Amino acid sequence: MTDAKIDCAIRETLGSRASRRLRAMGRAIASLQADSDHPHVDLHFDEAEFHAARRAHAHLFDLAFDGKTESAIVRELQWDALGDTLLHVEFKRVIRGQKTESSVPLAFTGTPAGILNHELDTVTISCIPSLIPDAIKVSVDGLEPGTHVKASDVQMPEGIDLVLDPDTEIAVISEIKAAAPEPQEGEEAAEGEGEATAD
Repeated sequence: MTDAKIDCAIRETLGSRASRRLRAMGRAIASLQADSDHPHVDLHFDEAEFHAARRAHAHLFDLAFDGKTESAIVRELQWDALGDTLLHVEFKRVIRGQKTESSVPLAFTGTPAGILNHELDTVTISCIPSLIPDAIKVSVDGLEPGTHVKASDVQMPEGIDLVLDPDTEIAVISEIKAAAPEPQEGEEAAEGEGEATAD
């Protein structure tokens, strides 16, 4: 978990045509949410730099624009239908050292004794921005069919709280359906004779 500084520029012209032109230049289209003390800001920045920071597990970003720097986390990423082109990044302002809520994916680990059925893929957590993880791990190793994994069963890392009702189901382990037995050679022959007689 790291943080990264991103040099941004304010988008003077909005609209799909202007956005396409910026993307063609390798720029990512973004916005910084308004809060009680700050206005909404439309931004653009180097997309390759942003992806490199994400690959380095950055979750806290220092966005530099208009002669100042504001700390933010990614609230939402919007992709095209194929998931290949990043269309928009929405940032949420945060204060370093102050808890904030964010959405993170669940990562199920281990092999259960049945079939794992996800009820949730992401959860909301509360922690200081520098502690936001890539994912919350949920161990299902060895769990028997019929087991219901609830929010209260998840072991949370130190300093991170799960913003979810403890009784909320996260996953269910179901039975593995047995394959239908293959007919024996004698049975196949008997079935064939029966069909011939019927004709």
